[in-house]
Amino acid sequence: MTSSYARFRKAIEAELSTVLASGSTPLYDMMRYHLGWVDSRRSRLGAGKMSRPILCLAACEAAGGEWRRAVPAAAAIELVHNFSLIHDDIQDRSHERRGRPAIWKVWGEAQAINAGDAMYALAQTIMARLENRRVAPDKIVLLSKMLNQASINLCEGQYLDISYEGQPDISIQQYLDMIGKKTASLFELSLYAGALLGTEDQTRTRALRAFGRNLGMAFQIHNDLLGIWGEAEESKESPYTDIFNKKKTLPVIYTCQQADPEQKETLVRIMGKRQLTMRDVRRIIRLLNKTGARKYSEKVRKRYHRQAMNNLGRAGLAEEDLAGMKAMADFLITASI
Repeated sequence: MTSSYARFRKAIEAELSTVLASGSTPLYDMMRYHLGWVDSRRSRLGAGKMSRPILCLAACEAAGGEWRRAVPAAAAIELVHNFSLIHDDIQDRSHERRGRPAIWKVWGEAQAINAGDAMYALAQTIMARLENRRVAPDKIVLLSKMLNQASINLCEGQYLDISYEGQPDISIQQYLDMIGKKTASLFELSLYAGALLGTEDQTRTRALRAFGRNLGMAFQIHNDLLGIWGEAEESKESPYTDIFNKKKTLPVIYTCQQADPEQKETLVRIMGKRQLTMRDVRRIIRLLNKTGARKYSEKVRKRYHRQAMNNLGRAGLAEEDLAGMKAMADFLITASI
């Protein structure tokens, strides 16, 4: 898996670099900074894991195709993901992203919005570069349409995520619908795009697409767990950011449902504060522990992971490719907690 990860990542970065090199204004420096390429402390820390585009290329290869054909699609997906992160940080008032100041903290909110918008537009430009890889025009049109739909889903999910912050009672189904849009839709697209560019076998394509969606669900729930009980270095953001932002993550929603009246009143009162302190965060975590929120969330994560593995098993992949895809999936949702 390590060798595949390295070669996929190198190809994606080269594609992104080619497109971003076409711009000479500071706007492109902002985007390169966000991607981890421009900084006196330049390192992999600021670059992100590129999980979604790497899964796209892995799916293309596992489906029986030449993975290099899918590089523009993978790069486009990575830009859409990063456009959403730039806007996310502004909306959530997150000061850091991947261990460095968020782009809006360096250049201000207005220019950060411009950088995010530019990333979204560049994603469309990169997707069109599939033509240079001898991809049929109808497939390029379909993938562009799917990229736009995934972007709409992502925005709808972010809208729900923000709107839930001020609502005391959110159901688990509402939460699952939200992460299905905000997170799982882009994972679903990644696997679908890779499979579509790797095979004409519709059964295999459908199976890999379903694998991507369930994997995305498990991935988001795992991130919820990491944000509360994970080691600081495992988290992509500052520790407890979701709690400070009063996000309705699965552990919090479960606790609201399972807590006794006194516990629920305490939780609602704390979450209703204008600004939380570290003491508030510790009190919330104690309540989550009392209701067994961690154990429940791990159970739901495992259920989606199991469904993802079942989908993958129905894709009819060669044994070596199947093992590689399983390893990548396990890597995404087994980080230390």
